[in-house]
Amino acid sequence: MKLLLAGIALAAVAAVLAGCSGGTSEQPKSGGQAKSEGSGGGTGDAATAATPKTEEEWKAKLTPEQYRVLREQGTERAFTGAYWNNHDAGAYRCAGCGELLFKSDDKFDSGTGWPSFTQPAKDGVVASEEDTSHGMVRSEVHCAKCGGHLGHVFDDGPKPTGLRYCINSVSLTFEKAPEK
Repeated sequence: MKLLLAGIALAAVAAVLAGCSGGTSEQPKSGGQAKSEGSGGGTGDAATAATPKTEEEWKAKLTPEQYRVLREQGTERAFTGAYWNNHDAGAYRCAGCGELLFKSDDKFDSGTGWPSFTQPAKDGVVASEEDTSHGMVRSEVHCAKCGGHLGHVFDDGPKPTGLRYCINSVSLTFEKAPEK
């Protein structure tokens, strides 16, 4: 009986820690890239700041929660982030380096409690690798420029891509589009 209860408790903890665990374990259809570390390799623009390299620099730049998620692959609790229910037009950038990652045109309501997108803003800005933590096999996504953990990608999203990029709000900043 104690073993059964311990197993149930462990499964519950894994489900909470897993974040967007509603997807399948397959790799994303668009194919991933190898994880990129450091400050090179992005396709940033003039607004993109230099990327810190040491953990001390990251700790100085980021809030404790941003550091936990971006640098330690943490997950914010569902329905608590700033952007899960954001419906404003605009652009989502990496909170670590400022790289443009997602556009509001590609955001949809997945019902998971995290901002979800069908695709990155452009090719090469989001990279992925296999994540086997918490007893699951998933595709972790991170900023290709600074390596910051963003969330996970699943192949249960809407058309046209069939992908669901399930992203932590704390990994992002949002630039609202100018009013027309």
